[in-house]
Amino acid sequence: MSSTFVHPEFIVETEWLARALDDPGVRVLDCTQHLIPRPGNVLNDIKPGLEDFEKAHIPGAGFIDIERDISDHGNPNLHFTLPDPERFAQAIGRFGIGDDTMVVLYSTANHWWATRVWWMLRVFGHDKAAVLNGGLQKWKRESLPIETGPGRPRQPARYTSNFRPGQVADKEAVLAAVGANEVCILNALRPEQHAGTGGTSYGRHGHITGSINVAAVNVVDQDNVFKSAAELQRMFAGALAKPRVITYCGGGIAASSATMLLTMLGHRNVQLYDASLAEWAADSSLPMQIQ
Repeated sequence: MSSTFVHPEFIVETEWLARALDDPGVRVLDCTQHLIPRPGNVLNDIKPGLEDFEKAHIPGAGFIDIERDISDHGNPNLHFTLPDPERFAQAIGRFGIGDDTMVVLYSTANHWWATRVWWMLRVFGHDKAAVLNGGLQKWKRESLPIETGPGRPRQPARYTSNFRPGQVADKEAVLAAVGANEVCILNALRPEQHAGTGGTSYGRHGHITGSINVAAVNVVDQDNVFKSAAELQRMFAGALAKPRVITYCGGGIAASSATMLLTMLGHRNVQLYDASLAEWAADSSLPMQIQ
């Protein structure tokens, strides 16, 4: 079992970023969103983390509202899904991100908001992106510099989207994978959601039939720092043993954490089911199970 990542470049440490804050080739984005459960734990309301950002952010960072700025709005029942490549390119360019920009992503809340934007950039051909290990929580603990108020204005940059369809799964691909021995379908939601015993429901309780559970909440330690490569390799052993993996969650957010970590561990064929249970659980013809 390897004790190191095959692709460690997708996580950066606070020490590295502190040294790189004045580098014009580096752009930092706060990706925070909050999901507020509705009564009865059926779906969530979405609150952008702009208020948190203006109270405290990494110097020079910008705030990206994932739902408003870089998601498709064509289906009112689906949030956070991928936009078309041209819209993504225009939106990302407005943040001062060009084709050669190194993008560092973090969140003041759960780390998977940062991994979601990492995955979206990867889908559209941008590999120079990394997630800040420990997020703003670790940055603050280490008494590193903080800014308040609105983000600094940035000169727009030219960004070119290069869509990679092999990074994305739709419901037809997932349905074809149910019961297929060569595919691991992986649910990144919390264990109680996977079991169908608690937490937010997306219309039907439980999980996609045959899927395994590696909860995104468990891939970081109590300090919000990613667990070691060796620990993560043990956690994801079932997925790593299969030639192909499809990750999912409620709306394609927590699943991006598993997608990034599996890629870092060396898996070469990981797809994310973008619409996830927000689409799947609403369609009673699609197989789900409770355990």
